[in-house]
Amino acid sequence: MTGIELIFATICNATFCYNAFDNALTSAGVGMQYSTKEIEIQHLKNEVNGKHIKVATYNNYPLSWTERTKNGTIVGHGVAFVLLNILREKFNFTFEIVLPARNMEFGGQKPEESLIGLVNSSKVDMAVAFIPTFLKYKKMVTFSFELDEGVWFMMLKRPKESAAGSGLLAPFATYVWYLILAAVICYGPCITFLTWLRSKLIKDNERYIALSPSVWFVYGAFIKQGTTLAPDANTTRVLFATWWLFVILLSAFYTANLTAFLTLSKFTLDIENPQDLYKKNYRWMSSEGGPVHNIIKNPEDNLYYLNRMVRNGRAQFKSVTKNEDFLPMVNGGTVLVKEQTAIDNLMYDDYLRKTREGVAESDRCTYVIAPNAFMKQQRAFAYPHNSTLRVLFNSVILYLVQSGIIKFLEHKDLPSTKICPLDLQSKDRQLRNSDLMMTYLIMITGLAAAIAVFVGEIFFKRWLSKKTDVQQGRPKKVKKQRIKGFRSKNYDDTHPPPYDSLFGNPKYKFNSNSERRIINGREYYVAHTTDGDTRLIPVRTPSAFLYQ
Repeated sequence: MTGIELIFATICNATFCYNAFDNALTSAGVGMQYSTKEIEIQHLKNEVNGKHIKVATYNNYPLSWTERTKNGTIVGHGVAFVLLNILREKFNFTFEIVLPARNMEFGGQKPEESLIGLVNSSKVDMAVAFIPTFLKYKKMVTFSFELDEGVWFMMLKRPKESAAGSGLLAPFATYVWYLILAAVICYGPCITFLTWLRSKLIKDNERYIALSPSVWFVYGAFIKQGTTLAPDANTTRVLFATWWLFVILLSAFYTANLTAFLTLSKFTLDIENPQDLYKKNYRWMSSEGGPVHNIIKNPEDNLYYLNRMVRNGRAQFKSVTKNEDFLPMVNGGTVLVKEQTAIDNLMYDDYLRKTREGVAESDRCTYVIAPNAFMKQQRAFAYPHNSTLRVLFNSVILYLVQSGIIKFLEHKDLPSTKICPLDLQSKDRQLRNSDLMMTYLIMITGLAAAIAVFVGEIFFKRWLSKKTDVQQGRPKKVKKQRIKGFRSKNYDDTHPPPYDSLFGNPKYKFNSNSERRIINGREYYVAHTTDGDTRLIPVRTPSAFLYQ
């Protein structure tokens, strides 16, 4: 038989096609023998034939929900009642729907307030709803053959930025940035300490490098700037080369990861597991008296630690008439914990509504589902402990489960593709203000630090120094005379002169007849200092106009 024939055969056996056992003459024993179980099922079938039973349900769209007609009759809808109607046609019985006083699966002070309470007190013959088969429930009711495996997920408002970071900080994790900051802060003092230790152990002409030049060297090399320090000792050179190598590798990794993040990064959420709700103290909610509410109240369950969030007000359980009532709270930042089919329908209906309203494609997926499940549990119909309907109905439910009809009914109103996936696969990745926010913060922080240092210099060098000189009776310091941009005292000739010295400085005189040399393809002036030394000064280049 082909696959299609097997499906039709299964539907036929579960609904309206009667086998030989349904023939009264054959069942009387004409030419066939039947097992005790088949005879028992036939007797149960005869008892149910034409019987009127009471069934309880509750609103759990899209698996089960009810509507009240104008004449006051309650009509059931959803996957659960599709299955019940198959059973009704198969076994020829009628039913009426009884609703609990409160739309709860389990809980309340009275049996009439919950679905499990109605079944446990035998006020109804069965519960037509997808009820989790918790051990706590099994002590009060008897379950049918498992209909499916329920999976509960966390739905939250789609964040604007990935949890992996945004902008300039995205390429590295947070602890990596802390380690880099620690390296920048600590390496300068390390250079000072090691060079000081060397100067104590090895007596030569090289002195140790003070703390201030060491710190500025580390900072300058970190932003790829040069330094005026020129160590001769191999130890100090190795220290400098080590830091340069660290900066080169760090810069290469950062540049590559930043490029990858801006083009190929995967969107991640801050909430991925139930543990994240507890660790990060997120507000979350679920249905009152539902599976989630009952599972976290059970001290024997592994999710019992979430009950602490209920006590401190970070978790709430709401009783709503329809799932859309949860959306305003989700928009406010609360995480919704709900069964997967309910969340899929909720997100799909919201997407269709925004499509009809003409909302832009990029703004239609407002919500997103966490990648990992909150919990999983088998689900089934429920009967009182002394009920005989379980044995009779299980023979049909088994066929429906094995043929995949139940799974088909749960997803028949949903698209085949994933609804609003975590990664929207956006083709364009334009930089936003959030990506450049760290640039603005660095600029503001730098300006604030410069102003603070400026105020500190004024305070310490002027006010405190003047006060100390007055108290100790020191004479005022005489200002050093300057000669056209150069100090007349303590000037270091080892450094090349600034470009303004080429024009108007009496120390160097240049004109069109001045001596020039070409070294390595570059033209230089040959200058003679006052002490007889010779200096090579590059001929003015276009970029040198910046220093005029």
